Amino acid sequence: MAALSELLAHIYCTTMVFFTILVFELVNFVRASAANHRRTTTATIFVKLVEENIPALKFKGVEPLECAVCLSLYEDGDEVRKLKCNHTFHKDCLDEWFRNMATCPLCRSMVLSEEEVEVENPRWWNHHYVEGSDDEELPVLSYIAHGNFFT
Repeated sequence: MAALSELLAHIYCTTMVFFTILVFELVNFVRASAANHRRTTTATIFVKLVEENIPALKFKGVEPLECAVCLSLYEDGDEVRKLKCNHTFHKDCLDEWFRNMATCPLCRSMVLSEEEVEVENPRWWNHHYVEGSDDEELPVLSYIAHGNFFT
């Protein structure tokens, strides 16, 4: 009878270990699935979000004199964009920069907050997201974590 009791205890212990490992694997699977199904954004959509949150202005000669991206002098009437970190760039230079990076070209601070890149907002996605576009898809969580779309 003792042998049967030991066998059942061993089976019970093995079963508990098996189900514990199974639960951990299931949790990892669910997390991985959720990560793969998160919304993505494209560089074009990100630039549109920047345009909505940080509109371009006309240069009036009171800002820094040179764009740090193209190294050209600003001229009166040039479209510029002043970021929240107070760095100013030509609008087109900055928009091109945002096709690869989501940070200020000088100080590398995040250009938009997590709330401003609220891609789960159905109103915005219904009007701006184009399925199957040729534009590079960019993981938003990568943007939030690193500021670089290609990491």
